[in-house]
Amino acid sequence: MELLDAHLVPAVDGVAYGLLLFVVAAGLSLAFGTAGVLNLSHGMLYAIGAYTGAELSDGTWGGLALGLAAGTAAAALAGAGLSAATMPLARRGHLAQALLTFGIALVGGDLLIQLFGADELPVRVPGALDSSVHLLGHRYPAYRLGFIAMAVALAAFGTWVLTRTRVGAAVRASADDPQMLAATGHSPRAVHIGVLAAAGALAGAAGVLGAPIIGPGPGTSENVLMLSLVVVVLGGLRSLWATFAAAVAVGEVQTLGVSVLPDLAPYLLFAAMAAVLVFRSRFTEPAAHEERGPDTDPVSRLRRTLAARWRDRPRAAAPAPVPEAAPAAPGRLGTWLRTAGWRQTAPLLVLLAVLCALPGVLDAYSISLAGSALALGLLAVSVTVLTGYAGLPTLGQTAPFAVGAYATANLADAGWTVGPVQLVLAALAAAVFSAVTGPAVIRARGTTVLMITLAIGELTSAVINQVKSVTGGADGLVGFPATQALWGGEGMTEERELYVYAVVVAAVAVALTLLVLRSPAGKLLTGTRGAEARMRASGHPVGRYLMVAHIGAGALAGVGGSLMVTVQQYLSPADVGFEIAAFALLAVVIGGATSVIGALLGAGLIVFTRDWVAGSWPGHGPLLLGVLFIAAVYLLPRGLAGLRAATGHPAAPPSAAPPPGASPLTVSPAGKAAP
Repeated sequence: MELLDAHLVPAVDGVAYGLLLFVVAAGLSLAFGTAGVLNLSHGMLYAIGAYTGAELSDGTWGGLALGLAAGTAAAALAGAGLSAATMPLARRGHLAQALLTFGIALVGGDLLIQLFGADELPVRVPGALDSSVHLLGHRYPAYRLGFIAMAVALAAFGTWVLTRTRVGAAVRASADDPQMLAATGHSPRAVHIGVLAAAGALAGAAGVLGAPIIGPGPGTSENVLMLSLVVVVLGGLRSLWATFAAAVAVGEVQTLGVSVLPDLAPYLLFAAMAAVLVFRSRFTEPAAHEERGPDTDPVSRLRRTLAARWRDRPRAAAPAPVPEAAPAAPGRLGTWLRTAGWRQTAPLLVLLAVLCALPGVLDAYSISLAGSALALGLLAVSVTVLTGYAGLPTLGQTAPFAVGAYATANLADAGWTVGPVQLVLAALAAAVFSAVTGPAVIRARGTTVLMITLAIGELTSAVINQVKSVTGGADGLVGFPATQALWGGEGMTEERELYVYAVVVAAVAVALTLLVLRSPAGKLLTGTRGAEARMRASGHPVGRYLMVAHIGAGALAGVGGSLMVTVQQYLSPADVGFEIAAFALLAVVIGGATSVIGALLGAGLIVFTRDWVAGSWPGHGPLLLGVLFIAAVYLLPRGLAGLRAATGHPAAPPSAAPPPGASPLTVSPAGKAAP
């Protein structure tokens, strides 16, 4: 009883906080489970309601009612707008939706700050609720008890609408069988708009009512979104009561857990999220991509095809004489360069030449930005390996990136300042980290991979903020010795020499990555992505292939993190947070899912927009990046590689299945037989 008495107030706070998250998460679950939209701007809808309610609050019941009506209506309109924005992406999967809604969240967040200011707004509640009541011998805010009652009433009303009304029946039918719904005379499009408007209304109402608990301010939308995602994952999409229980549990961890288990509370939520996702994926066979053609062994088919061509080749009596003036017959390398190899290598050489010429035309600040872009580019290339080649879309590749970055900073602080040594040890540390986390990732597919990797990234961020002796916490690390390019050299401090070092490291890392991707091992990985069921049926250890790809991509991300620390000469949690993970994924979308060069160009465009363009319009960096997100998703559905294909080099989309009768191991991105 003494323990209960000591923690009674945090426990009741946890219930109120959990009910607030339940109302928000119910809208997120409705949008995803019914409308099929992975809405990463749901926190912005909450912020719309919170800012509107705070602006209209005047301490009276009329002000509260007006704020509730206006905030709910504004968020509902924004939700309907999201429906129109995401409708064209229905056939492109959840990854495009996630990036689009994240861009919309950046734009909306910037506009809200411009309208209401960057400071947290005070919220005035009616006088009857702006007091304390006695609760089992403790004084407790009356508003929070009133909010508990209002949230329960709102949840009961929503449950009644979904389960007892014709509107709810139409909503459930749109999720289960939209064709049958259309046959009954209802428009699935209208239901889709209504569902997202209702989801926005729930978020807006929660924002108005929850503003005194989670006030409107910078970071509010992201915090609410992350916690709502945890609630949806823990509760699932099948039962509102399960979501209710998960929300209360999350609320208790956020309040009571901090007072009871302060050292473990930061890790509990995302650890539980990752555990639930992994547990569910263990009972589901990995979703193979759509396939066509006979179920045969692709490697055996390749061997049979080559053997048949060898048997059927015309046999000449004697080799044709070679004229004296003719050059010697090229070897395998020459043959490769004369065919597809040269076409694939030429853009890389052009890009390398441009990078080498930049120091002669740019100022010192721009050169430092170019070095940072190369570091982010290596992170984007690692995302390309996982997303485009292995078929594992990731929002958590900043975790091995952070491991490599903090390993390099601590190595430098300990006196290990030689660049190659830092790179190798950072890559090794990131590879070990990826090997540990890999089993939780490679079993899942699609949206589940996004959520698992997001949980891993957030857990890594929690560790960074907690282990201050290694990471510096929220303050980051600065003041460590500069990196030496080679043994016996001086530490690099000038922007130009740091940039040259970055170009050399990036060139070597990209070259090694391309050699692996274009080797037989890379062909096997591509075959795994394109025809997983065939590969498994023919005895290939698909899980082992994916694990190797995950470890290799992690090592590459670790090299990128090491390079970032060397170029910047400081390290903060913001450099390895969720926003950077979204940027890396956007770079892959800009360049094309299987284009290494495109990923590098996409990273350069992001850094150019975030740091150089935004520098001429201070305070609007998120707005510019949001516009870049939206434009890239709409205008580059297949990335820059798709634009190149449209000009005469056709390329199949990364997720396309091989044509009938073709082996995924022998089909190039152009849809023709690979040399």
